[in-house]
Amino acid sequence: MVETFDDLQFTKFLDGVSATVTYGDYELSVVKHSSSYGGRNGMYEIAVFKGQDMVEMPGITQEGDTVKGFLNEEEVTGIMKKMMAVGGPQ
Repeated sequence: MVETFDDLQFTKFLDGVSATVTYGDYELSVVKHSSSYGGRNGMYEIAVFKGQDMVEMPGITQEGDTVKGFLNEEEVTGIMKKMMAVGGPQ
C-alpha cells in the first residue's frame, strides 16, 4: 500500500522523476523536474486527476488551481493521507 512519500515508485520523467498513485476515482501525480514548481530547488509538484482531467481538490489545491508546487517530502505525505481519506488506497 502506498501511504507515504517513501512508498512512491518514481520513474524517469523529462529531466526528473514522476510517480502516480490511484485513490478511488482520483489519481495523484507527483513530479520533480526543471519545469515543475519547485523542481529546480529539489521540491515536488502535485496534480490531481479524475480520468484524463486535472481537477481542483479542496484541502489540497487552491480554488481555481489544479496543481500545487514547492512541496517537500513531508508535505507530499500529508497530501497522500488526505487523498486516502477521499478515495481510499488502491
